[in-house]
Amino acid sequence: MESLQHLSNLVAKVITAGGSGTSFYLRDKNLWISNYHVVQGNKRVALQDQNMNRYLAEVILVNPAADVAILKSDFSPQAAAGFEIPSALQTSQQVYVLGYPFGMPYTVTEGTITSANQLMNERFYVQIDAAVNPGNSGGPVVTADGNLVGITTSKFTQADNMGFAIPGSVLLEELQSLDSHGGGFSVKCNSCGSLSYTPSDYCPSCGETMDAKIFDETPLTALGNFIESTIAGMGHNPVLARMGNEFWEFHHGSSLVRLFIYNSNYFHANCPINKLPKGNLDELLRYMLSSPIAPYRLGIWENQIHLSYRVALNDLFSSYAPAIQKDLIGLPAKADEMDDFLVKKFNCEMSVHAKRS
Repeated sequence: MESLQHLSNLVAKVITAGGSGTSFYLRDKNLWISNYHVVQGNKRVALQDQNMNRYLAEVILVNPAADVAILKSDFSPQAAAGFEIPSALQTSQQVYVLGYPFGMPYTVTEGTITSANQLMNERFYVQIDAAVNPGNSGGPVVTADGNLVGITTSKFTQADNMGFAIPGSVLLEELQSLDSHGGGFSVKCNSCGSLSYTPSDYCPSCGETMDAKIFDETPLTALGNFIESTIAGMGHNPVLARMGNEFWEFHHGSSLVRLFIYNSNYFHANCPINKLPKGNLDELLRYMLSSPIAPYRLGIWENQIHLSYRVALNDLFSSYAPAIQKDLIGLPAKADEMDDFLVKKFNCEMSVHAKRS
């Protein structure tokens, strides 16, 4: 697997308001590839590299029938070599699944091809004996020498101890469609292969039935609108902060900021800023109990010091909302200030979640 290390920079996590998946970069095309079901309901998504940096990506083409999505981004990672698509695959050939299963850090899973042409739901897939988990979707399956076998898909949730990949030949067909691409978000007709740029129930070229809802973006909830306007007020792009259903996470300076619903009744903003020091605990605890940074609070969970702010969920939709939003907008800067202060004043180490420059 050491021979695949050069490809790790070309694989990124895809993050939307609905969850996360995987994407990979085609260097010769300057494009990112993923599954349609990973980006479904989004025309803009976040790509995250292994250093927790996030980049905006535009979805420029989707083919729901093939479960393929093509993205364009200013994020252009460097690598010694890119992905090559082999002309033929062999049963029992060793392969590797690259990606972010369950949203965890980057992993490589080993397996073999058990069928190079497995018919499932009227389409052919590459079947492998490596289990494919949610989060791997959209990532590459490669051979030991880095050739691209296909695009991982986890659509088949009832398939235990096996995985499936969309063949590389299908990806080549989707890339050829870009030769006539007119810019912006497009949907490929499964019948004639033409691209549509406006919502319609029928393909404008051949009349085949289409789903106009493919063009719709998943709307935010009232809470989502409030929080994303707050994140914009913090100076961050809310699309890059999305981490799943009504959960947001981003770094402000060195500090990690998390925004989420707690216990169904509260909205919680939390920043794990420092580790507890080896000594001098009495002085630190006295400082924390003095509520020195109201309206924010300092607390301890296990060996981590957290800066937090919690309000009743209903208060976000009351006359208190403007004051709450003002407090939230000020929280990231306070967290970034406090983690440095606690290092200097009480000899606390930075949190394991801190972003180092």
